[in-house]
Amino acid sequence: MKAHSGVDADSGLIHTVVATPANVHDLAVAGSLLHGDEAVVHGDSGYRGIARWCDTPGVAWMVAMPPGKRRLLAPGSAEAVAERAKASVRAKVEHPFRVVKRQFGHVKARYRGLAKNGSHLVKLFTLSNLWMARNTLLSE
Repeated sequence: MKAHSGVDADSGLIHTVVATPANVHDLAVAGSLLHGDEAVVHGDSGYRGIARWCDTPGVAWMVAMPPGKRRLLAPGSAEAVAERAKASVRAKVEHPFRVVKRQFGHVKARYRGLAKNGSHLVKLFTLSNLWMARNTLLSE
């Protein structure tokens, strides 16, 4: 089972969670993770070819270069700087997964069925949003 999430890169909060069986490719559910207001969508190298799968007009896809090709780039080149900028945004997007794993202990696969795992992940990512926004919520 895999969890896919739509994350707002500015706030780092998750707006969509989709749980799929392990045999479903990430590209198959990428369109359902968008809420419609995105102008730029970032993805790791597993999302190569996403522009052919998702027909979302007005969306710029920023997909990472495969690690093997990235290693060949000259340090400081324009392409290397662009890839570093993409990686910086993706790091912010991956932070909720770190919170779910470390703060809430979801590190091992649970074989309870897709519906139960999906609802469990929705709960964990909701708690992750509260955890990441706790300082903002407490200051108000």
